[in-house]
Amino acid sequence: MTWAWTTSPALPTWCPSPGSRPRMPRSSNRDARKDTRPVARPGAARVRDFHGVYVPVPTPFRGDQVATDRLKANLAKWNATDLAGYVVLGSTGEFPMLSEAERDAVLVAAREAIPRGKAFLAGTGANSTLHTIRQTKRAAEIGADAAIVITPHYFTKGFAQAGAQVRHYVAVAEASPIPVMLYNFPLNTGINLEPDTVARIAEHPNVCGIKDSSGNIPQAAHIIHLTPKTFHVLVGSAAALLPALPIGASGGVLALGAIAGRELCEVYGFARDGRWEEAKAIAARMMLADRGVAGRFGIGGLKAALDLQGFYGGPCRAPLGTPDGDAIEDIKECLASAGLL
Repeated sequence: MTWAWTTSPALPTWCPSPGSRPRMPRSSNRDARKDTRPVARPGAARVRDFHGVYVPVPTPFRGDQVATDRLKANLAKWNATDLAGYVVLGSTGEFPMLSEAERDAVLVAAREAIPRGKAFLAGTGANSTLHTIRQTKRAAEIGADAAIVITPHYFTKGFAQAGAQVRHYVAVAEASPIPVMLYNFPLNTGINLEPDTVARIAEHPNVCGIKDSSGNIPQAAHIIHLTPKTFHVLVGSAAALLPALPIGASGGVLALGAIAGRELCEVYGFARDGRWEEAKAIAARMMLADRGVAGRFGIGGLKAALDLQGFYGGPCRAPLGTPDGDAIEDIKECLASAGLL
């Protein structure tokens, strides 16, 4: 399949205009609409729906090695919750710190531990289109349901151009055997995927959605307004989940979900059912942990919290630091205040 453009840069020749109605969780119109995007691998039972709460999985280390046994043990515990699925090799997974062989080992271990009923999204982004395509194809071979692709960002001036972003994502989507989800994280990349650019990319039939970690709710609303109903908008922070659901977000990829998966699933479920007061009460309590753990101590704080909860967090890979001493006590107190210990 090729992707032909009109003389106008707005939309490809064969695409309808983007939908303009806000979308609510569990919308009958949206859910009834058949997804006609091609299934990547004939005979493979891949997850095609991306609603709900997802955990960006921390990569566990033991010394200098990736501890795949600990990864599987953590996933086994998360599998007992209502989490919709996982992002493996995302930012919380310290993907820039891993070698190609380590990434491969993490994906293989994750595929073995993630049941088919939960979505398995693999981070495959790189600074070149070539390497992104190679990593995406490898993730598909291992059995990922979709690829989540961070915006290339090393050459910030060039990569910040909308044309470069469209060319990159369209090339990846064309070559990928599995659906591609955009990943917008301007705090880390220095580049923001603008709504108009997202809408152009979203018209490709193998692009399934975006994880928007900008924290910008009006921007998320604009993306939802411009994109088709089959395009999933997932927010990237727990603080953004509740305000994003009424405007049509599909859910969120939330680092806090690693230590508060059940609670965030309850927030999503109550909001989906219109029980907003109950959703707000839980969300307010979870913000204590969001600010006091990952918000204050980053990935190292999240891993320390996992250790306190009986998961395996372990150290971050240098130069990222790992909290100790008084910081651990602060994290413990924060978890207790949020009802997470």
